[in-house]
Amino acid sequence: MIGLGIHPVERAAPQRVLVNVWLHCDYGDAAPEDRIDAVVDYDFLRERILALAASRHFELQETLCDEIAALALVDPRIAGVRVRTMKTDIYPDARVGCEVVRRR
Repeated sequence: MIGLGIHPVERAAPQRVLVNVWLHCDYGDAAPEDRIDAVVDYDFLRERILALAASRHFELQETLCDEIAALALVDPRIAGVRVRTMKTDIYPDARVGCEVVRRR
């Protein structure tokens, strides 16, 4: 649940937001070894996203996406990131979302 949106109903309570993150990882010329410590740790990134989401209310999905992208790009092995958010419950007949792409 994330505090997100500009409408009074959105400000009143957190809402469900689906977050998708695609990472473009650069591991050099060789494929990474089949060990978690040799690759980007998705659990670590997920925990950082959860902490960000809990830290405050976001007015815009664009801001949330951009800040999630910045979190991912802290890892030097991540050459690019695509972040998509989607409000799943705000309208009865539609879902609304945003997508940002950032590269080094």
